[in-house]
Amino acid sequence: MIFNKKKRYFCSLSAILAVVGLLSGCAELDTSPAGNVEQEEEIVSLGLPPEFNYEVPVSLPDIMIDQVGYAQGSNKIAVFRGEILPDTYDLVESETGEVVYTGTIKKKGYNFLTGENISYGDFTDFTEPGTYYLQADIIGRSYSFMISDNPYSEIFIAAMKRYYYSRCGLTLSSELAGDKAHNACHTNTALLKEDTTIALDAAGGWHIDENGQRDVIKGCQAINNLLLAYELYGSVFTDETGIPESGNGIPDVMDEVKYEIDWLLKMQDAESGAVYSAVSIINNADNAYQMYIESVTMEATIQFAATMAKFSYLYQSYDVDYATQCLRAADRAYRYVEKYPADVSEESCFFAAAELYRATGNYAYRNVVHQYLEKEEKANISNDYVFWGCVTYLSTKQRVDVNLCEKVIKGLLSDVENISFASKNSKYLTEGNQDQNNNRELLQKMVRLAVVDHIITNHEYMTVLENHLHYFLGRNALSISYIDDAGDRNYKTVDEKTGIMQQIDSNAELIVMLSAIEADLAETLERQ
Repeated sequence: MIFNKKKRYFCSLSAILAVVGLLSGCAELDTSPAGNVEQEEEIVSLGLPPEFNYEVPVSLPDIMIDQVGYAQGSNKIAVFRGEILPDTYDLVESETGEVVYTGTIKKKGYNFLTGENISYGDFTDFTEPGTYYLQADIIGRSYSFMISDNPYSEIFIAAMKRYYYSRCGLTLSSELAGDKAHNACHTNTALLKEDTTIALDAAGGWHIDENGQRDVIKGCQAINNLLLAYELYGSVFTDETGIPESGNGIPDVMDEVKYEIDWLLKMQDAESGAVYSAVSIINNADNAYQMYIESVTMEATIQFAATMAKFSYLYQSYDVDYATQCLRAADRAYRYVEKYPADVSEESCFFAAAELYRATGNYAYRNVVHQYLEKEEKANISNDYVFWGCVTYLSTKQRVDVNLCEKVIKGLLSDVENISFASKNSKYLTEGNQDQNNNRELLQKMVRLAVVDHIITNHEYMTVLENHLHYFLGRNALSISYIDDAGDRNYKTVDEKTGIMQQIDSNAELIVMLSAIEADLAETLERQ
């Protein structure tokens, strides 16, 4: 096994009225003698009431911080925006208003991407737990934040419970789901879209949108990253996140994944092994709905094969019979795809073969893996299928080609070094773009960074991971936190579609990043 296992824990109203008065002018003084009344000029009006529409722009702070907080022993950097800044800033205790620390503002230069002059304030050496804000002359104050041994634990649990809240076909109790509780939904049979005379059970799985639709590929992508996080940082996953299966002796992440796996098994055609791609919902005028099972696709089938094999390998220690059922389903799906090689990508076949080789040791799968790696000068890890397949090949206990492993590791290290360098040299310490709409791309890169950090334990990589979490939690040009219920300026008040947790696949990538940070914080606490 290539991985070395290690222990990781991871404008006021009066002002407006005054301005309106000035702009409208004053009536001319009447200087005529009393009683000398001249005929008043008739006032012509359209009969429309006056309309005032003053759109006050949102005032954003010029001190950007992680609106949740910073771990005591980690780097604590705030971003200051402005061409003219004071030399120092103060760290203020929120409740008392007491200044507890004064730091120096250091200029970092002009950010051409956002058109801002950027400076930093580093208060890493202040470690006292509490709730604070930063303030500075000229530019004002920041949002509040906390310093604690682990300010992200609640976010980690919330990200995990996102899947429970998305469960289809299950009653969510108020005890476990709170205001997200609801009765079992979409329990009716679904019609096969290609032949509506056939009705099948398609209840279960995770909703991918508010309409209750489910998607095989998105589900598989989420599972792949959840299992990756579990495999690398298993110690941070507990059996007590507050889902129905909590306390059964199996980590809740595996229980949650199994809920989606149960649904995926329903999506496989019993005769051919092919996999239907999705369940769609069509609402009628009377608010009734009809569910349809979408057509078989090669992409859904090969993704199914890879994900089922990956799950079977990791689940066999909990339920060997169920794991075996999943492995057989994976093999049947792969055999179906083999009949139509022109309809599926080499990258996805490589990923599926890597998972099946690890799970079975079958050399037919090994040959597919080797043929792909041998013909590629460098593995393209920006492609998820290639990345997942490479990580699985490195971690298998089956026989491997050492030269190919070395080639894969060099490719991973090279790409991650580029990610790290670009992040450290950007003004917001990430590669966030001008419109801040590339969070998914950033998350994908952080998954790569987390894997390589697990292999070689590089403090700089962990710092880059933390900087991206700070960015997602508000240390960005728009001061937006993209995490549910976190931070004073949350994405829900700006754009509901930009929340990371609202997408089941992006949420899984967030969990990979969070699990690496959680493991590092736990390890730090253990050393103290």
